[in-house]
Formats: sequence, structure tokens, C-alpha cells
Amino acid sequence: MKNYLTLALAALLIGINPVGVKADDISLNGAWELSFFPQPRKAVTSPDGLDQVQSQQIAATVPGNVELDMLKAGLIADPMIGSNVYALRKYEGYQWCYTKTFASPRVKPQERIRLVFGGIDCLAEIWFNGKHIGSASNMFIEHAYDVTEALKADGENTLQVIIRSAVIEAQQYMLGTFSVGNFAATESTYIRKAPHSYGWDIMPRLVSAGLWRDVSLQVVNETHIVHTQWMTSSIDLEAKTARIFVDVQLAIPFEKLDRTQARISLRRGGKVVHEERVRVISHAFRRIIELQNVAFWWPRGYGDPALYDAQVVLEDENGGVISESQCRIGIRTVQLDRTEYNDVASDYGRFRFVVNGEPLFIRGTNWVPLDALHSRDAALVDDAVQLMVEANCNMVRCWGGNVYEDHRFFDLCDENGIMVWQDFAMGCTFYPQRDDFARMIEEEATAVVTKLRNHPSLVLWAGNNEDDLALRWTLINFNIDPNKDRVSREVLPRVIYEMDPTRPFLPSSPYYSQQVYDGGSHDDLLPENHLWGPRGYYKDAYYTQAKARFVSEIGYHGLPNRSTLEKMFTKDAVNPWLDGNVGLWNDEWMTKAVRPFPDEPKQGGRNDLMTNQVKILFGSVPADLDNFIRGSQAVQAEAMKFFVEKWRGDKPERSGIIWWNIRDGWPILSDAVTDYYNSKKLAFHFLKNVQENVCVFINDAKAGKHPLVAVNDTRKDANGLVVVTDVATGKTLYEGNFAVPANGKVVINELPTQQGQGMLLIRCEIDGKPYTNHYLYGEPPFNLNTYYELLGKTNIYAIN
Repeated sequence: MKNYLTLALAALLIGINPVGVKADDISLNGAWELSFFPQPRKAVTSPDGLDQVQSQQIAATVPGNVELDMLKAGLIADPMIGSNVYALRKYEGYQWCYTKTFASPRVKPQERIRLVFGGIDCLAEIWFNGKHIGSASNMFIEHAYDVTEALKADGENTLQVIIRSAVIEAQQYMLGTFSVGNFAATESTYIRKAPHSYGWDIMPRLVSAGLWRDVSLQVVNETHIVHTQWMTSSIDLEAKTARIFVDVQLAIPFEKLDRTQARISLRRGGKVVHEERVRVISHAFRRIIELQNVAFWWPRGYGDPALYDAQVVLEDENGGVISESQCRIGIRTVQLDRTEYNDVASDYGRFRFVVNGEPLFIRGTNWVPLDALHSRDAALVDDAVQLMVEANCNMVRCWGGNVYEDHRFFDLCDENGIMVWQDFAMGCTFYPQRDDFARMIEEEATAVVTKLRNHPSLVLWAGNNEDDLALRWTLINFNIDPNKDRVSREVLPRVIYEMDPTRPFLPSSPYYSQQVYDGGSHDDLLPENHLWGPRGYYKDAYYTQAKARFVSEIGYHGLPNRSTLEKMFTKDAVNPWLDGNVGLWNDEWMTKAVRPFPDEPKQGGRNDLMTNQVKILFGSVPADLDNFIRGSQAVQAEAMKFFVEKWRGDKPERSGIIWWNIRDGWPILSDAVTDYYNSKKLAFHFLKNVQENVCVFINDAKAGKHPLVAVNDTRKDANGLVVVTDVATGKTLYEGNFAVPANGKVVINELPTQQGQGMLLIRCEIDGKPYTNHYLYGEPPFNLNTYYELLGKTNIYAIN
């Protein structure tokens, strides 16, 4: 096992991950050669070993994944279609070698050349002109190597990256008792690779390999900026002032000290708001900046997400630029105001985000992988973030089974006022407690935190997804204490405390604190929880009587549109979806459910959940595919609408809902409200409507009366006029004016319980702008055609 702390220190000294630091990049993206072969008993780790095996060679593209190169070469069928993904199983035991030749850049005496990999998936040895220059064992972080001395003065250089099988290499590690039998694959436990790769209920098993982010040479002056960190220390909203810190760390020869200066500046809208020069007398220093007339960064709805251009420039004694770092920052404070446990009876329990001193209501979504083949992520991120903007989400939770998104994602969230809750990349299992694994996580966390910490949209680090909860699944008859977990209780908080102390940290989601554990680990004790449960009727007691103040996962199944089904299935598998002889799902529908292996219907039962939900609301499952789609999407849309309106209607006792999820990362049948092809389901339109900053809705009856509720998630008072009518009869049930205070809620009126079944139309004018909503009343089952007829008459949504 490598000494990961030594490697991390060496990386720091050559400037790995210099966030926003400008260097002369020479791209090594584009055409490479790829050779591959079954991994021998003794893995190949050197170019000499490559000569001892028989391999295939094809052209490759970097950034890329090996499957995409094989697809282009005609060696495999498109894994996104039908059950083709299972044909990739045999390649899990392969090794891969990427090879690139290129000419040497010109280097000045005071310059160094570093080779930078944005992402290597996953276990690799890197050879440069026949010299071993380093190893990689973590998919999630950048890797950099000083190759100055290894470069050829003339002629071409040869770069080789030899990747081993993550599945085979996993056998080298002993697993603990709790690691076996959890939700996540046991193969993933010790390997720092995206957990979803091994199969999840939202992603296929696709254990890929590749150089999945950019590869480049960077020409760096021996005197250069390693890191800059911008922090908001304190603010005064009324006076529009702020105190901010900027910490700068350099690599600088001793003889350059006292002869180098740093120019620090802040600009907004092209106008300089602060500039100063500092003589460099040490390799690290802090400047404290007092700002006047500050434009603060606010989440969506609560104000403008104001950004400043921040720059640090190193200059030599003649004023020449040596190195520079630039980024955009937002001036804001953030707190997670939470209690260790929940007790609704005594009104004790909180889980709420506070930005700039303002308690927020969170309307958010979960973010899952953009693609199973992550080299395609960069091309997908803009459209996916735009979906969140359109749905008016003010938070996105980056789920722990994923990779860490790159700067582009966070830049877009910065610009659009979307707060980011970032899980560390662990989920649904018990991770090793040994020193070697702890060192790996410390290296990873340090790299990720220092890379992303200047983004104002990032408001929370969370230790993992459901690892505390997973201990309850592992040994059913035991209640294992998650507070003894070394990774989430010691390693990660220590990194945050040292590297990013102004940002909150949550050990796990949901978090089973010592008080929760001592109280029996009951769901009611959790201030923040994931609400999945039996997934029956969306108004079952499981949902309506949940005690959590904040829900960070909740969802409901919904079929994609027919156009998407026709893309993801082979022609004959689209319809009928059931085998009429035995009444079972056809094989491709089981694959897309999602199951990791063809003979293991681990998650095929999710289709049964979906049909059961349709039966509950509409009495039966339509035999016609188009009507099945309509019924499934209607159930999902009404459920998701109900969840958001319930949580918003209980404001301020409830403080947020992060639903599952904005978009699929693969063509599947799922809880997402937009599919892999960005085709929106009905639920997307419902959610967009009920996530307006100010909106009016009807909650379910309490003591025989329906609360007509107005909520305001802005910092300004709002006024309006509302008219409630019955869609079928046109009868007016209520008409009146209302006022709802800033960041508040008001019950406008209480409406009598309606008899039978039907739909109410809520028409408003809020501060001069029209707003319309609906409420489905009555007990199921409803008639599917009647439902869509009534919905169509509201003219709120685009009805297919």
C-alpha cells in the first residue's frame, strides 16, 4: 500500500490542483492508442509486461471511456439499448493501456513541466519515456506529476497509462463484517471509484475504465501560486459591509522572497472594488479585506447571486507577471442550524439552512450521475443545470454514489443561486476503519475540498449517503452504533476543520447522532431523513405522519415518455411489456428496472412498485402502453406535488424538501422527473409550478377543513388575489385578497371538504403576476380519462 500522505504532500509541492491558477496548458486530449487484454494472474504494471501478453489495439479518444472506444470500433453494441450492457461483464477483468506520443514543449530555465490528469479510472501506473513516474488509485481526484527531467530535449515523448481491473484488484483487501451484504457492491468498498459503477437501483452495472477528464501538460514557473482560499469572515447586511479573508500559498525559492510581490484585487461588473500589493516575505500569507457597499450572494428567490472576480497575481521585482490565480467568489455566510435529535412533542428539533442570517426554505433536487460513462459528463452538465433553474430549485444535493462534479457545474450553480449540498463519494455501506483506507479518504477529501471551497454555492459537506442507516440493514437483530465510524466522525471533520472551517459538515445523511442511537434509532428522532418506505399510496401515514423537519430524499416512480422508451429498448421489447403467458415483465424492462446482472432481478421489483402505485390511484393498470405511461406519469406528478406542498405548507416547522431526482444518468425506468434524453415527465411541470417563489395551494383537510395556503420564499412581502373554483362545475368556492409576509406563510382561508371526486382550480394574481394551481380531491381510485380531462381544462400544464 502506498504512503498516501507522502504522495499528497509531493503533489502539493508541485502544485497539484491549483484552483483557478493560470498556467500554459498544452492539451494531450484527442487521439490516443488503446490496447487491452484479460488481466493475468500477476497484473501487468510496466511496458515490459505489455510485451508478454497478447492484446487488441484500437484507436481511443481522451477524455474517454474504454467502452466508447470499443463501440466506435464496432466491438460492442450500444450498452444503452436493451440488455446490451450485460455484454460488458467480461471486460471487467481486463487491463487497459492508453498510449500517446507528443513533442516536448520548450522550457525556460525557471519553468517546470507537470503532467496533469483530470481523472483516471482507476488503478493505474503511469510511465513516461520508459520511466515510472507515479501511480493512481483514486478515480475522484486530479493527479499531477513533475516530468521536467523526463522530457526528451528533441524528438517525441511516449506516455503510457496502464490500468488494472478494479474488480480483480478488490480481492486484495479484507472486508469487515459489516461490509458484506450491504446495498453497495462489496467490490466497491475499498476501491475509490464511483459506487454506482457496480450497479445501483438508479444506474446499471458498468465497471468502466478510462482517462475520463482532460489530460494536459502545464508549464509552471518555479515560483507559482499553489492555492488561494477566499472566505467570508463576517457581514453586516444593513450597512452593506463585509470582512473577507484571502489565504495564499506559494511555491517559491528562498532567493525570490522579499523580491516578489502579490497583487490582490476584487472586481464586480468590471469595476475594481479593492486592490492592494503585498511584498512576499513567506510562502504563505493572509490578507484581511474590509469591503463597503457589498453586493451579497443569495440563493434563488432570496436575492441576487452576486459574484466578484477575485484575482491574485505574483509579480517579479520588475513588475512582470510570474503566476496568477483567479476565480469568482460570493460574499455570504452559511450555517446549518440543526439539533442532534428530534422531538416533535416538545417542539424540539431543527434542520435548516441559514444564509446571511436568513433562515431558508429549501426547494431542492437530488443530483445523480450525469452518465454511467463519465467522460460524457462535461457535455451534459449545462442542460442538466438548466433543468434545475427551470424548476426553480434553490438547492441540489450531490448524492454520494456519484463522482464529484467539476468547476463548470459549480460555476453554473454560483451564477444561478443554486446551493450545493455535497456528499463525499461513499454510500449505503460500511467502509473500512483501517489506517490505509483512512489515509486514502484524507487525501481525497483534502484534494476535493481545496478544489471546490471557493464556490459560494457550496453550502454543506456531508460525510456520505446512508452509511449510518446501512448499519441497520447489515445485521438486522443488532443496532450498531454509527458514531464509532472513524471515517465520518474523525477523518472527514478533521479535514473540513482544517481546510474549510467556515462551511458546515454533516457526518451522514440521514445522521444517526449519539442521541438518536441512544434513543433506539427510531425514524421519528431524525430531524433530517430519507423517506422511501413501502412506496404505496403517496398519502399513506408513512408520508403524512413523518416527523422529519427536513427530507433530503423522497420520490415516486414514473415512466418516461414513449419516445424515450423507443430509444432505450429494442423494437420488439417496447410493447408488450409483460409476457402474456406468465404475466412477468419482459427481460429488457427488467434490465431497465435496474438489475445489475441478467440472472439477478435485484431491482426488477421496482416495476411492480410502479404498477402498484398506478393501481392504487386509478384502480387498474392500463393494457395500452400509452395509457400506462399516462397513468404512471400522473401518479408520479400528483405524488411529487403533494410532497412539496405538504412540506411547504408546514413551514416554518418544516424547513425543506430535496426530492429524487431531476434527471436520469442512464436510459432507465426510475423516479427521475426528466429522463436521460432530457425529455420531461409530467411531474417536472407539476414541480416547476409548486416551486415558484410565492405560490398558493390547498393542503389536505385537517378537522374537516382544507387549508388554502400562501407561502413566500423571498425577502419581500407579497400580496395577491385568489379565486378557487371547481373545474367540473365552474362553481366558485372562495374569492379573496391575501397578504403573505417576507419568508413567511399564511393560511388564507379554510375550505370545506369536498364530496366525491374532482379537481379544484386555484387562480391567483400575485403582485401583478398570474399564478395557477390545482388540487385533486376525493379518495382513489380515480378514472384515468376523467382525470386528464379535468387536468386539461385547467390549462396549467402541457398535456400530451
